[in-house]
Amino acid sequence: MPDPVSPEEASSKPPLHPTCEETTVVSLTPVGPSIDIAAGADKPLWLLDLVLPNWGRWRPGQFVMLRPAAWGLDPLWARPFSICMAEAGVLRVFFQDVGRGTAALTRIRPGERVVVWGPLGTSFAIRPQTPTLLLAGGMGLAPFIGYARVHPDLTDLHLILGHRQDQACYPLNLLPEGLSKEIMRQQSEEELQAFVEHLERKVLDYAVRDGLVLACGPHPFLRAVHGLALRHGVKTQLSLENRMACGVGACLGCVTEAAQGPPVRVCNQGPVFWATDIKL
Repeated sequence: MPDPVSPEEASSKPPLHPTCEETTVVSLTPVGPSIDIAAGADKPLWLLDLVLPNWGRWRPGQFVMLRPAAWGLDPLWARPFSICMAEAGVLRVFFQDVGRGTAALTRIRPGERVVVWGPLGTSFAIRPQTPTLLLAGGMGLAPFIGYARVHPDLTDLHLILGHRQDQACYPLNLLPEGLSKEIMRQQSEEELQAFVEHLERKVLDYAVRDGLVLACGPHPFLRAVHGLALRHGVKTQLSLENRMACGVGACLGCVTEAAQGPPVRVCNQGPVFWATDIKL
């Protein structure tokens, strides 16, 4: 089992030695109740377990690019996924069927081969004895599962998950026992507004306590957190979910605007950025 880096080393630095390896599917499991897609509901969420590649180490917040061997030339590009967990010989990713690539991934079976390159990108900071607020928007829960599992002191952490689907669709059972958390569902404009107001109160509280805020989720969610972070002056890192093709900085398909200077590539200069370094 590769160990995550020590808390003293953890920061927004790229990995030293990402690898590209072919590995094997262990299992693919739908999460939560069955969903009637024909009725217009959201598509189901999935946990994919792979035999863990021969990594030396990984950092919470990093990602992998996956491409099943059975794809041939269609789809052509690999797909990026946050590392949900990497322990006990298993690499686990949490994903939703949202497009052609992820739909194809739902048809994979145990024993099939998958090319994995990673761990890629920058990571979330781990600062022991620092109050740390984890803000997850829906699928943005994925990297915080691994983050909480390797953090040296759960009493430093508080997680807020904002979501639309049924709570049973999220693998909350993978979070370590004893983690402080709030689960808030938004199904109406009123609930969404109440959620944003709650986020602002919490961000302000962590600013007063000289804490750390970490966020991952869809762009509108991150844009709201980004604004709150700058308004209240709290140290904040955001994990962006830009679409990627190559995953290694060659295609320039995932750039985002920097606070100063030229655009930055999310795949190899991110996906985790300090809020003060980017514009959303």
